[in-house]
Amino acid sequence: MLVQALIKPNTYFDSVSLMSLSTKANQIEGVDQAIIAMGTEMNKEVMKNVGLLTPEVEAAGASDLIIVVKAETDELCETAFSKINDLFTKKDTGKKGKSDIKYSTISAAAENNPEANLAIIAVNGAYAAREAKKALENNLHVMMFSDNVSIEDEIQLKKFAHEKGLLMMGPDCGTAIIGNTALCFANAVRKGNIGIVGASGTGSQEVSVRIHEFGMGISQLIGTGGRDLKEEVGGIMMLDGFQALEDDEETKVIILISKPPAPSVEEKVLAKIKTCKKPVVVWFVGGNEEKIIAAGGHFAKMSKEAALKAVLLAGADESKLNKRTLNIPLIEEVRTKLTSEQKYIRGLFSGGTLCDEAMHAAMEKFDNVYSNIQRNPEYRLKDRYTSQEHTFIDFGDDEYTQGKPHPMIDPSTRLERFIQEAKDPSVGAIVMDFVLGFGAHEDPVGAFLPAMIEAKQQAEQEGRHLEIIGYVLGTDLDPQNYEEQINKLLAAGVTHASSSQNAGLLAREFVVKGVLV
Repeated sequence: MLVQALIKPNTYFDSVSLMSLSTKANQIEGVDQAIIAMGTEMNKEVMKNVGLLTPEVEAAGASDLIIVVKAETDELCETAFSKINDLFTKKDTGKKGKSDIKYSTISAAAENNPEANLAIIAVNGAYAAREAKKALENNLHVMMFSDNVSIEDEIQLKKFAHEKGLLMMGPDCGTAIIGNTALCFANAVRKGNIGIVGASGTGSQEVSVRIHEFGMGISQLIGTGGRDLKEEVGGIMMLDGFQALEDDEETKVIILISKPPAPSVEEKVLAKIKTCKKPVVVWFVGGNEEKIIAAGGHFAKMSKEAALKAVLLAGADESKLNKRTLNIPLIEEVRTKLTSEQKYIRGLFSGGTLCDEAMHAAMEKFDNVYSNIQRNPEYRLKDRYTSQEHTFIDFGDDEYTQGKPHPMIDPSTRLERFIQEAKDPSVGAIVMDFVLGFGAHEDPVGAFLPAMIEAKQQAEQEGRHLEIIGYVLGTDLDPQNYEEQINKLLAAGVTHASSSQNAGLLAREFVVKGVLV
């Protein structure tokens, strides 16, 4: 195999664009591996770890664009470079307008677009704080998709934004819906009177699509970034987002979504709930029900429960809602198919909170549940490449995405792990999410379809049943065909779960031994 690199000096592209381009580059025929990234030290380290660090790459600067290709021959490498260059070429649609204008600075963009009030920051983390501050100085709300930003910079930016009455969503904020416009990873949902403040991207997506399914809609979905409720940050964005929704006339019900906050931050949030004039539903994964109820909030243990409580508080007619309860006969049927040896769940997720939700469902009945995102260090995976008993993996975690596109864009890493787990005779159920919406893969189920069919056939030949549970996070309005994605799962013999909540519960109940009670 040959490794060749192409360096484009002083050529900047944001991380979102490069993730998408890397995915497409790896699909080029004859390419064994390709990485398209900026020449930062972190990206170079990733390339070194996977054997793609060439002298040219090592010499590149942080502002240089790096394209590295691994292929069998010089000819295949050259062909790949040519096709990758084509990916960068913007096709002329023949339409000219403001959307075609490019600005070299945030200040110039703000000056020439006075109606704009929000900036999305998706640059390398080393420069993200600087650009975010410029946006705030120009009186723009900020959504920072960038990660690898220091917590000190995050605190300074959020305090500055708070003083100016602006929202500072992020860093590492992947989802928002502002003014009925979906930003970054988000789903197409109807407009309504329920507002969300979420420290979790896929958790917020999940609740928003369940609200849509129940026939209601979203007023605003405000992301905070995953570290906002840590002790150091103090929940600045959660509290500011909460206040924004309380002040918003269109918002009648508020939902707060997060993993359990730091105790001091939790006190601030609960104090805010006590004084809020609007009903507040709280889904803190693994959170304390007693404290939330004592503060006047409506506790939700799982995602669908949060959406259901919110729509009822917002005026939905409960008698007309399809709650899609668990299929008990199916659980009984699957249990009879699994052997006594098949006792473990393997959860392979692209969404962190979806992984967390399924993991917590399993933890209610099993004490041997391992994960790369387990808060209890005793149950953290010792080797991220090797599963232990019940294992739940968030493939969107930083350890899996350094130098690679997010699994909602590029399924390759998760697909490799699925093939590995499907061969394990101790596995009874594999549960996976397939996320639709803006920014996501155009056919996430289709990418797994051949492997799922082959895995089930192989298991059958070996005299065992392999139960695969697939959950499609999406709506009928998303750019991907929602019904088509579900039909692909069903045609492959995969069990379709109607929600993230049901996916986790089904996986758990399938492998529980004994008679269902």
